[in-house]
Amino acid sequence: MPQIVITGASGVLGSAVYNAFQSYGKESVIGLAHSRPASHLIQLDLLDGDRVEDLVNRLSIGDGDWIIHCAAERRPDIAEKALPANLARLSALRRFTIIHISTDYVFDGTSPPYSPNDETNPLQFYGRTKRDGERAGLRTAGSKFIVIRVPILYGPTPSNADTAVNILLDVVQDQSGKKYTMDHFAIRYPTNVLDIAGFLVRLRDLGRPLPSIIHYSAGEPFTKYEMCLVFARILGFPHEHILPQVKPPQGIAPSFVIQEIAHCLLRMFEDETPRPFNTQLNVVETEQLFDGSGLESLGWNGFEEWWAKHLRAREVL
Repeated sequence: MPQIVITGASGVLGSAVYNAFQSYGKESVIGLAHSRPASHLIQLDLLDGDRVEDLVNRLSIGDGDWIIHCAAERRPDIAEKALPANLARLSALRRFTIIHISTDYVFDGTSPPYSPNDETNPLQFYGRTKRDGERAGLRTAGSKFIVIRVPILYGPTPSNADTAVNILLDVVQDQSGKKYTMDHFAIRYPTNVLDIAGFLVRLRDLGRPLPSIIHYSAGEPFTKYEMCLVFARILGFPHEHILPQVKPPQGIAPSFVIQEIAHCLLRMFEDETPRPFNTQLNVVETEQLFDGSGLESLGWNGFEEWWAKHLRAREVL
C-alpha cells in the first residue's frame, strides 16, 4: 500500500493533514512528531539525520510514497536549510516525493499577486529561512521535491496561541481595559488548515505530474485589525480597546525565536518586525492543475462563515 508520512503531525497543520489522509483511507498514513508526540505518532527528531535515514529505510519509503513536511523547526537558521536538503537527498536515493510546506513570506509584498516562479525577496528572517529551505531542496539533483506555499494559517487548535490568527480571539475577548495596537497595514489571506489538508488529499488523488512550486491560498483579504472586527462581530464583543495601526512597522527583524515568543505573549502586536504589505499568492496555475479532473481545485472556507460555525460548535457563542 502506498505510504504518506507527515512530519509535525502533532502540530496545527500537520494534525489536520494527518486526519485528512486517515479519512481518505487509500494510503498507509504515518505521523511523526518530536516535541508533542502522541501514542499514534512516531517520535523523531528530524535534525538527527541518521535516525531520519534509518526510518526511511525501515519503512521502505520509496517511489510513489510522499513525505509531507509540515514540521515547524526549533532552530530555523540551521534546520530550514539542512533538513530540506537531507530529505531531498533521501528522495533522490529512494525516489519518494517531498511535499515541503513553505510560506508567502518568501516575497517582499511589493508586486502582488505572486506566481510560483516569481522572484523571491523575503524581508524577514523567517521568510529568508523558508526561502533557503526551498532552494536547498529544489537544487538537490534527482530529488522529487515540491514546494507548496501557503499564507497565514488558522483552524482548530488546542490553544488560541498556536496560530497568529486564533490568538486574536483572546485579544477581542480581553475586556479588562487593556489597549491593543493591531496591524491595519499588511494585507493577509488567512487560510484554514482543514482546507489545506483537503487540498493535499485532492492533489494526491489527482494522479498527474506536479510542478515544483504550487501556491495555495484562500481568497479573502484582511488586515489583522479587520480579523479582530470579524471576531468582535461574531462574539458580540465591543472592540474599542483594539486600535488600528495604519502605518507600516519599521525596524530590523528580531530572531525567529524572539518573534515566536512574542506571538505567544501577544507582543506580536507591538514589535517592529518588518512585514510585507501584500504577499497574495496567485493560484491560477494551481486551479489549472485540476482542469478536466472532476476534482475540486482550491475549495476554501469563508473566514467569517467558518469561524461562526466553529465557535458555535464550541459553545463559545
